[in-house]
Amino acid sequence: MPAEQRGPGLGRDAVRLLLSRGSAAASLHAFRELPDLLRAGDVLVVNTSATLPAAVDARLGGEALVVHFSTRGDGGRWAVELRTPAGRGTAGPRAGGPAGSVVELPGGHHLVLEEPLTAGADRLWWARPSLEEGPSPEEGRRAAPPSGVAAGRRAGVPGLLQAYGRAIRYAYTERDQSLSAYQTVFAVPRADGAGSAEMPSAGRPFTAGLVARLVSRGVRFAPLTLHTGVSSQEAYEPPYPEWYEVPAATARLVNAAGAAGGRVLAVGTTAVRALESAADMRGVVRPAAGWTDLVVTPERGVRVVDGLLTGLHEPRASHLLMLEAVAGRAAVQLGYAEAVARLCLWHEFGDLHLLLKEETAH
Repeated sequence: MPAEQRGPGLGRDAVRLLLSRGSAAASLHAFRELPDLLRAGDVLVVNTSATLPAAVDARLGGEALVVHFSTRGDGGRWAVELRTPAGRGTAGPRAGGPAGSVVELPGGHHLVLEEPLTAGADRLWWARPSLEEGPSPEEGRRAAPPSGVAAGRRAGVPGLLQAYGRAIRYAYTERDQSLSAYQTVFAVPRADGAGSAEMPSAGRPFTAGLVARLVSRGVRFAPLTLHTGVSSQEAYEPPYPEWYEVPAATARLVNAAGAAGGRVLAVGTTAVRALESAADMRGVVRPAAGWTDLVVTPERGVRVVDGLLTGLHEPRASHLLMLEAVAGRAAVQLGYAEAVARLCLWHEFGDLHLLLKEETAH
């Protein structure tokens, strides 16, 4: 459950923070101690994508399902995941298909499954909704925000989610939460209804008060956007393409920090993926927007990021390779050994892990 519901007087920042640096033993702190663990000149890069109510009850041939709307593609299609219901959550993914299957949605709408998102895998499918779609994320960022009554009536799938959707949740959570529990303090809702299927959860423990303390410490914040798809990758599935935008102001701030010897610390794997997608071979970040299929591995390495604040990932998650690329395998292994020994909490309402490059120790 969210940290603020675990006892009286607790806030979102009432989680723990694991700190890993190279081959040094990991240490455990309160997340509220983060300002004391950073230094003036550090830049925290945060994801401003808002979380969508992306889970919708559905039926396929009389079978009850939950559809997770993952990623809006071009041409009006959406990448979707079909899940087996378990209470109001889900117990696990259900294989999609076959092509041409019609999934019934609330309000008399439907989806037609067209093809798997990845050849040879059938968990995620491209599907075409019966609803009239608005612009794609890339087109939407260029469109003027709607005004008046039109602002409250979104077309296509965003309108369906607004009317019938709820936040994606899994069977390990105790109960339903309001959508606000899945929004970070950095989230900026978009007029076109674009957003993340699941919360960019590394930013969840931040509060306005903690942000103010960090700013007074001399830590700066740099916003970007990456709309995340469903996060239930299994069996070493790599991340699939996601839409991102790195604004010019963020590119300037990140480049200036690097030139001045400050550290660039990504809040979440999504921030790493967006930043590294916008960087050239020399590590210079340029304003950029579009789709990224970048997979960050130790072999590829990182060119911009000096540290990563993230949640705790499952043993087979491909994101673990990104952690190794940022901080090295020793830091990841020592950190996870400490997390298990100290009974740290996994998943979106759980504890956080700050991994720093060994050479940034101070």
